[in-house]
This record gives sequence, C-alpha cells and structure tokens, in this order.
Amino acid sequence: MLKQAQKLKQTQTLSPQQIQFIKLLQVPTIELDKRIQEELMENPVLEEGKEAEKEDNEFGNDEATQDDLDSTDDFDIDDVPDIDPIDEVNIDDYVSNDDIAGYKMYGDGDVAEDKELPIPMMDTLSDSLLSQLSFLNLDDVEQQIGEQLIGSIEADGYIRRPLEAIVNDLAFLQNVETDLNQVEKVLAMIQHFDPPGIGARSLQECLEIQLKRKDTEDTIVKIAIKMVVLCFEEFKKKHYTKIQKRLAINDEQMKDAIDMITHLNPKPGGTNMMVASAQFLTPDFIVKEVNGRINISLNGKNAPDLRVSRQYGDMLQAFDKTPKKTKKMREEVRFVKQKLDAAKWFIDAIKQRQDTLLRTMNAIIDYQMPFFLSGDEGKLKPMILKDIAEIIQMDISTVSRVASSKVVETDFGIYPLKYFFSESISTESGEDVSSKQVKSVLKEMIDKEDKRKPLSDDKLEKLLRVKGYNIARRTVAKYREQMNIPVARMRKEL
Repeated sequence: MLKQAQKLKQTQTLSPQQIQFIKLLQVPTIELDKRIQEELMENPVLEEGKEAEKEDNEFGNDEATQDDLDSTDDFDIDDVPDIDPIDEVNIDDYVSNDDIAGYKMYGDGDVAEDKELPIPMMDTLSDSLLSQLSFLNLDDVEQQIGEQLIGSIEADGYIRRPLEAIVNDLAFLQNVETDLNQVEKVLAMIQHFDPPGIGARSLQECLEIQLKRKDTEDTIVKIAIKMVVLCFEEFKKKHYTKIQKRLAINDEQMKDAIDMITHLNPKPGGTNMMVASAQFLTPDFIVKEVNGRINISLNGKNAPDLRVSRQYGDMLQAFDKTPKKTKKMREEVRFVKQKLDAAKWFIDAIKQRQDTLLRTMNAIIDYQMPFFLSGDEGKLKPMILKDIAEIIQMDISTVSRVASSKVVETDFGIYPLKYFFSESISTESGEDVSSKQVKSVLKEMIDKEDKRKPLSDDKLEKLLRVKGYNIARRTVAKYREQMNIPVARMRKEL
C-alpha cells in the first residue's frame, strides 16, 4: 500500500547568471569571440564599443572622478519602473521562447558548438584526382569505375574498401557491369596520379608506388623496392640483420635504402587534409619578463568593449513618464526590461571571467616563478588544482575550467595552462619533484643514448634511480608513451 508523506529538504541550485558565468569561463578566447557575436545578434540591447566617458564610469571606470559620478544622469537598469502585476500579460503572445531566455544555456561540448574556423577555398583531393582522370580518355565504363574508385579514397589517400565490394557497388548502384580485372586496371592508372602513393590499399603498396616513381635503375632504389616488397615485416620490426642477410647488402647500402624509405610519405592524402583542418592557436594570456619582473596580460579579445544601448534606456524612461499606459506598451517594456537584464548579466559575466582568469594565472605564475624566469622545465614544481584553488580561494572545479582549455604565451613558447600542473615524484633525499622534471631527464637520456644500442625501459629505470628518482619501470614506460617516444627496438638505428 502506497503511503503519502511530506518531506522538507534544502537544496542548492545555480542561478541563470552563475550558469552563464561557468559556460563563459571554460571557453577559450577564440570561442569567446563567437559567443559574444552570437549574444550581440540575439540581444538588440547589447552593443559593441566603448561608452561615452560618463557611461564608462557607470560600469566601473577607475579613472572617473566623484564629480563625474555625481553629475551623470545616465540610465540605470535598477531605475526601471516596476510593472503592476495585475496588468501583466503573457509574453508568449508576442515574443518567441528563444527570446525569453535572455542568456545562453550552452552545453558542454555540444556537437552544434563545434564550429570550424573559416578556411580558404581550395581544390579537394577528390577534385584534383577527378581532374587528372579526365585526361586519360577512358570509355564510359572505365570513367564510371574511375569515379567510383576516387570516391572510395579516404582522406589519408588509401582505398580500404575491398575491390570486390566496389565491383558490387558499380553493379547494384550504378548498373555498371564489370569485373575485378577491369577495376584493378583502372586503379593502376589512378595510382600513377599525383600525389605519389595515392590509391594504395596498404602502407606497403603506398611505399612501393612511390619508390617505383623514382629512378629504378639506381642501385639504392632497387634495394629499397626489394626491402619493401620482400622484407616489409622485418623492416617494420627493424630486424636489419635479417634484411641484410636476405638481400645480401652491406651496412652502407642498408642505411641509404632505409633513409630513402623513411623519407617517403606514408599518408599521400594527408597534406591536403592537414591544410584544410589547420586552425590558428590564440593564446589567452601573454606573460613577459621585463627586468626580472613578470608582466601578465589578457588577450584583448578576453576584454571586449560592451555596453547597454542608450536607445532602450530612453524608451523605458519615456514609458515611465507616459500617463496612460496601454497593454501593448506594457508588453513592449517588459520585453525591453528582460533584454536589459540579460545584457547586464552578460557584461557582468564577462568581467567576472576576466577577474577569475587573471587571479588564476597570477597564482600559477607565483607558484612556478622559477620556470617563468628561466624557461627551464626542470624547475617546474609539483602543482595540482587544489594548490591553486586554495590560493585564489575558489572551488577546484573553477580552476579546472580555467586550466582545461586556456593557453599562455611566454618568452619561451606557447603552453597549455594544464601543462603547469603535474604530480609529484619522491627522490631519495625525500624531496618531491614534478613529473615534468622526471620526463625532462628521461627525454635527455633517450636523446643522448647510442641509437645502435638504445636503452630499454629497465635500463632507463636504473639510470633514473642512480640520479635519485624513485620510479618504477611501468612509470618509465608510461612517461615515455606520453612523450610519444617508441620502445627501444623501434629507436634502433644503423
């Protein structure tokens, strides 16, 4: 039997203003600019540009005098006349639900938000291949086969769809009767197109196509082709001794052939793909060292000039002075008041975002001052989100939002903010050092190793322990992988 009962509980929820601030805080500079432009388009009360001097004072210009403040007669949102609740009307009758919100409830990582930056117009890989196909003087069937093959080429330049499946596609989708031999014949033609290696079905075939475009009478080219065709598995695993015995070549020939192969393009379609997806990295902070002191500034796009339109403020003041207020006038003033509130919330959220970013960055600089003065990664101290949160007296989640997507430009390069956060590693002396420092030492060891006999993870662990770093072999492997350094066997050179 169901029982009814009353419960009283206290909950804490975020206000719309807090939600808006959180969403603005976590976006990088380039995305903030988009959000501001969207808000300007959605809210007619919000304008871009600096206010007149006394209007600037209204929003907190520090250079304002008290006389200026006393003499200004600017519009204040708090002075908006209240509307009699009895005369209130349903705003849904004249304004859409989208306008009612007045602020954006942006989601975290929504697909709709992932808008790419504008890129210059250029021919795609497919366009280039179709243009080359038109010069072959093929018959109608071969032309359709060629177009189907080019349509099956992926962004990196490979055809991974089985040719048998392409034969079926032609038969069922385009009513073109063909066979595997004819498709392979047209594919061989496409594989002579530029860029070299296009239309390959595997890495091995891609390298072979590129090598056969070279001078095949050259001894090293012949050896390189044999190495790719006959010894590809050994080549991938760097079993050079087996290759030498099988091909009967000396060390110098082996080295020259490997050098030739490693300079080939493993992704022939990748150049076009990378250009198309290239985007500029915009730093959120600029940190410069001047005479031993660190100067920090926000990117100008983080501090936009926004203001509330005077026109709408005058409209509300005129309404207040009107003796006879009609229903339509009350509807209009309610809409304007809502947009004025939304504009003020947005401007306040932007200012609060600036303050939080600067407080967080200043705390990070104070904590990691030796690095910002020298640029030496070995001087980075262990630092976690909690350390900065305690300094700026904010929640860890706030620091996390700032660090997750922001970038800082320094005298020594551009770094993501999360780069300065790292776990600690204990040394034999009992001192805690940053994992960044351990990685720096590890990378230095690998850079200086004898490439003919590269150091294994076990040897690297022992060398690190000699230097005083208490670190396990699996941790060495983890740090090596994080730095995209291959295992010892794959680092071996002749």
